[in-house]
Amino acid sequence: QLQLQESGPGLVNASQTLSLTCTVSGGSITTAYYYWTWIRQRPGKGLEWIGYIYYSGSTLYNPSLKSRTSISRDTSKNQFTLQLYSVTPEDTAVYYCAREANPAIVDAWGQGTLVTVDL
Repeated sequence: QLQLQESGPGLVNASQTLSLTCTVSGGSITTAYYYWTWIRQRPGKGLEWIGYIYYSGSTLYNPSLKSRTSISRDTSKNQFTLQLYSVTPEDTAVYYCAREANPAIVDAWGQGTLVTVDL
């Protein structure tokens, strides 16, 4: 049974770095051909794709966020991480980690975690 669990601070100060970890169980983040993805939902807005790290280690980011986004992984812990730099209150959102299948369709989600950015 594949499970994804987000973890990290629920409160971040403006201008600092938002850092979250997704712990994966029931499947390996190095198994072909999956994409390990971060998605967020800001208040009153729809889902926004942030980026992914592919099973090979390749990354791709939303162009609107890529200048301040980094996704990495620790294969020994079966975890992947999100770092979002220089955050503002506009980055307050529920953040989800997820898996996308080879056709790039989301087939698994974490439960989401609310991150609030304070001035």
